[in-house]
Amino acid sequence: MTHARPAVVLAALAAASVALVGCSSGSEPAASGEPSSTGLTLEQVQEAGVLVVGTEGTYSPFSFHEGGAGELTGYDVEVITAVAEELGVEVEFQETQWDAIFAGLDSGRFDVIANQVSITPERLERYEFSTPYTYSPGVLIVPEGSDITGFDALEGRTSAQSLTSNWAEVATDAGADVEEVEGFAQAAELLRQGRVDATINDRLTFLDYEQSQGGETGLEVVAETEEVSESAVAFRAGSESLVAAVDEALAALAADGTLAEISERYFGEDVSQP
Repeated sequence: MTHARPAVVLAALAAASVALVGCSSGSEPAASGEPSSTGLTLEQVQEAGVLVVGTEGTYSPFSFHEGGAGELTGYDVEVITAVAEELGVEVEFQETQWDAIFAGLDSGRFDVIANQVSITPERLERYEFSTPYTYSPGVLIVPEGSDITGFDALEGRTSAQSLTSNWAEVATDAGADVEEVEGFAQAAELLRQGRVDATINDRLTFLDYEQSQGGETGLEVVAETEEVSESAVAFRAGSESLVAAVDEALAALAADGTLAEISERYFGEDVSQP
């Protein structure tokens, strides 16, 4: 459920609108100066018969190899594969480290990126984006039965946070004492042990953790941020006809329930809608 937030966290939450994509690296990927390739048209993709997609391949549950060595799979992989089918072309994945993924798009190594790329003002100045296919607010997570019911109740409490994420700043600005952890799994364990009172993270991380635990976590979400991270397919500037076609494909996949089905398989609920 959603609770109103105290004024103290408004600015921090606005500044920390979830940069979910690239959480595996924790940094903004580098571009390669001015893009060396022009935009790509739908006609060019259809003539080639293939949509070449940049993705990490090491970013579960979005783009990863099952068991570390199996076939490439994941939420983003399935979504963009379904989009390519709607366009009538094959899909080819180019696995790339997050830090180099936009440089690969700039150079024309691949046509698009599908890797939980969140839409930000800075990226909009340089790239084009499809309509979002993932929506994720920040969430306040506590043990079941906790007396913490919103961000305003964090004053003087302890919140487990990775210091490399924006959420540590949000917790601090809400008045919490921060206990440093290496990742969400460690934060969840400290919560269950009663050693901390809360943690703040993006909703997708919590949903993925719930899925991995069979739904039995002993934890619950008691508040959400108003700001929502929106992730979409990224394109080079000048790819208007391809963007429009991908948007049409995503709309068709939403209408026939495909996006919801893929989403529920990975997260237990539909995160493809706001």
